[in-house]
Amino acid sequence: MTKEAPALRPYRILVADDHAVVRRGVRALLESQPGIEVCCEAATGLEAVEYVKKAKPNLVLLDLTMPEMNGLEAARAIHEESPETDVLILTMHFSEDVAREVLRSGARGYVLKSDADSELVAAVRHVQQHKPFFTGRLAMTMVESFVNEQREGEPSTDHPLPGCPLTAREIEIVQLLATGKISKEVAAAVGISTRTVESHRNHIMKKMNFSSFSELMRFAIRNHLVEP
Repeated sequence: MTKEAPALRPYRILVADDHAVVRRGVRALLESQPGIEVCCEAATGLEAVEYVKKAKPNLVLLDLTMPEMNGLEAARAIHEESPETDVLILTMHFSEDVAREVLRSGARGYVLKSDADSELVAAVRHVQQHKPFFTGRLAMTMVESFVNEQREGEPSTDHPLPGCPLTAREIEIVQLLATGKISKEVAAAVGISTRTVESHRNHIMKKMNFSSFSELMRFAIRNHLVEP
């Protein structure tokens, strides 16, 4: 008699938002996906931190604007209290500067509420695999900002790459890949073919002597192309 394989543990998520209707909508969307369980909800930043201490969820889906403790403060507290718990920001605020602060706080990703229907599940799956995720418009804004700095020959304080042999286009490819995009998505973002993206990727791996994609990710994080 064959033994049944043990059931996989669900990926447990805490949803933190001060609007009950948003929490209900997010819960319904997430729990429609296999292997995902919303283990608790929080209406304030402080409540989210307290729930993390008790429930130790895999992920906290966190709004930025909440009473008692804002999302940035809560993200830092969660990262300090439970480093193994990831944080994904879900907010209505579209800002490159805010996104940088969010990522410095220890969060792994940033999704706009206006894009939640199309991007939230993908963002959760990326974070579940320990990959960062930026909402599409924000990712492109950050990449364009960096590439423009490189083309103008201005020093980039956010992306210091002294002595790096990669071209501006190769840096652009690295950043998009490191945000979790597949080759087809990178190709669409920069206006080249998927085959050209693969060629760039292979050339980057050889040029930088990377033996795995995880080394490329570490390079991107170390050089502030993405945040850990």
